[in-house]
Amino acid sequence: MSEEILINVTPQETRVAIVEQGVVQELHIERSTSLGLVGNIYRGSVCRVLPGMQSAFVEIGLHRAAFLHVADVLECTNANQEKTIQEVLHEGQPLMVQVVKEPIGTKGARLTTQISIAGRFLVYLPQQDHIGVSQRIEDEAERELLRDRLLGLLPEKHAGGYIIRTMSETASDEELLADIAYLDKVWGNIQAASHGASERSLVFQDLNLPMRILRDVVNEKTDRIVIDSRETFQKLSEFAELYAAGAVTRLEHYQGERPLFDMYNVEVEIEKAMSRKVELKSGGYLIFDQTEALTTVDVNTGGFVSGKSLSDTIFKTNLEASQCIARQLRLRNLGGIIIIDFIDMDEDSQREAVMQELKRAVEKDRARISVSGFSSLGLVEMTRKRTRESLAHILCEPCPSCRGRGELKTAQTVCYEILRELLRHARQFSAREFRVLASQKVIGMLLDEESQSLANLSDFIGKPVSLQVENQYSQESFDIVLM
Repeated sequence: MSEEILINVTPQETRVAIVEQGVVQELHIERSTSLGLVGNIYRGSVCRVLPGMQSAFVEIGLHRAAFLHVADVLECTNANQEKTIQEVLHEGQPLMVQVVKEPIGTKGARLTTQISIAGRFLVYLPQQDHIGVSQRIEDEAERELLRDRLLGLLPEKHAGGYIIRTMSETASDEELLADIAYLDKVWGNIQAASHGASERSLVFQDLNLPMRILRDVVNEKTDRIVIDSRETFQKLSEFAELYAAGAVTRLEHYQGERPLFDMYNVEVEIEKAMSRKVELKSGGYLIFDQTEALTTVDVNTGGFVSGKSLSDTIFKTNLEASQCIARQLRLRNLGGIIIIDFIDMDEDSQREAVMQELKRAVEKDRARISVSGFSSLGLVEMTRKRTRESLAHILCEPCPSCRGRGELKTAQTVCYEILRELLRHARQFSAREFRVLASQKVIGMLLDEESQSLANLSDFIGKPVSLQVENQYSQESFDIVLM
């Protein structure tokens, strides 16, 4: 499967699109005002220990205190001496911590004291001594072979442990040794920086987005890495020569007049990823609803009627939806709990085929995914690991008119609210006149369909009510002024 990586750079933000077979599969965005935090190491200070939650809050210099759970404290997870969080942490204690999850919504960053430094082929664990292998490498014989190979390359008295990444399968001994040397050097720099660092300060910042993509994403399937910035192209070329020699020949500097993302229709895909509704080629469609706790996906046949029977139409729509859902999860970077409401199928064989298609489709996802079977209600439950904000949360904010509900109160509903508020004001305040300020549509309804209701209320309270259009008001906004 051919893969292309497109990197669009402006002074304000960097955007990366991963394209497979001409279709955009992933989008990554990093802005100069809010650089990614995952992988960064801080000299923090414990500000609060919560024994009841077995967790602590740590100040690291961000707007919100970061969260540290007992499972992420190295001293508490040592198999030989398991401890509670209050036994190893106290308020005011300085601590070196690493960010493992970005601040999401109202939640602060998630931390760990178990430091790990990612290289291209290995992840270095300076505080531990075991050799682990990526879970994506499932063959046990292959896992043992990789583990023995790394042990043979390490010096006898080498400190620390490693996790062997999937890309190590195709790496030469020279590339692995270069990765080991690079990780040793980075850890040495971190130790030196931490000694003189003040509390709540950054000790180590992970690579920027283009370099992380080169380190973590580029593999033997990647055909081209196209960059539209000369400066970024030169920096990536220098980085690749040192740490990813195989990627040097695949780097290209794009100099066309037409914007890079326009050439590959990435801008169109970004707009589509903002929509609730996703059209399927067959004529069916999906509806995505994202909440703080979970995301729901509803599958509908729409205009698809070309199946041999209703059962066949439903089955084909669900199969196509499985592939589309897997792509949309990556594209939108949806995480947490995901509930899929496939169209009801009568046959167990069809449900099993749809489930297998969904599992095959999500195998390409770099995030850790767990898929459950159909529940008794006919829903599929799955989880996708979330380490950063979704695309919608990066690019959008709640609508000020509906406050994120996705719906507006009708003009009639607002009219009735105004009538009740007028009655409340009349009982509380003594005024010569009440003036209603509202949007054009609401004022129009008070002058037309609800004019009799307004007249009756005015007679009842014994005070005149005047109306004034405010074009800047949303449909739900209104004010009552005492004259």
